[in-house]
Amino acid sequence: MADGLREKHSLEDLLAVMARLRDPESGCPWDVKQSFATIAPYTIEEAYEVADAIAREDFDGLKDELGDLLLQVVYHAQMASEESRFQFADVVDAIARKMIRRHPHVFEDPSRREEFMSTDLWDRIKTEEKAERGGHETSASILGEVPVGLPALTRAVKLQKRMAKVGFDWPSLEPVLAKVDEELDELKAAIVEDGAESKTRVAEEFGDLLFVMANVARHLGVDPEAALRAANAKVVRRFQSIEKALAEEGRKPEDATLEEMDHLWDEAKKAERKG
Repeated sequence: MADGLREKHSLEDLLAVMARLRDPESGCPWDVKQSFATIAPYTIEEAYEVADAIAREDFDGLKDELGDLLLQVVYHAQMASEESRFQFADVVDAIARKMIRRHPHVFEDPSRREEFMSTDLWDRIKTEEKAERGGHETSASILGEVPVGLPALTRAVKLQKRMAKVGFDWPSLEPVLAKVDEELDELKAAIVEDGAESKTRVAEEFGDLLFVMANVARHLGVDPEAALRAANAKVVRRFQSIEKALAEEGRKPEDATLEEMDHLWDEAKKAERKG
């Protein structure tokens, strides 16, 4: 039967599939032995696959990647259900309630729309939610709830935003750029150092420089992860242009000199700018 005429599976079908895969007797041995910890890396990976499909504007691929990400939610909910912690329906209920609660200007009082856009209403509601969740220990630090598992650049920006809210921030971009120069000088000094600690010092200073660059991105309103992804994509495009140009001559990159490849890189760069 053609795909267009085939009855589509429902969310209930997906939940049933996941339950079957996890059945201790008749399920898949690989799926049965998994845990929250072993599945977590796949959850992160699938989120990146979604972002990649969006960046490439591959909307057919996005449909598949969103399905893979949904499977991760279903997977964790199934394992939680097996341990009598919560059901998938509880996950749906919790997020629906959260979205309604955090958007009072939409679901309760439209007159609060301006308040939502111009104040920290969202954060105040989050704080109230945490206060109402009795029994949950929270860190005394305002930085304690920024997830450690976030991509490092994203986490750096979130840490900086938290600190900025209490006034620990430069008032403009100029002193942040000056800090970039300072950190770069410290990295250069570490590079020329000798001794057993030199590698550790270089890594530390390099990390400091990346952290400051994330702060530059924040002050500029730039997403550093997105900017780096775009830079990576640009490198891939230009290097592929080098490979293509050399292939037309019956050569590979390893057959060319650095000067030749650098020239082809510049040509690819000029072609991109011309559009």
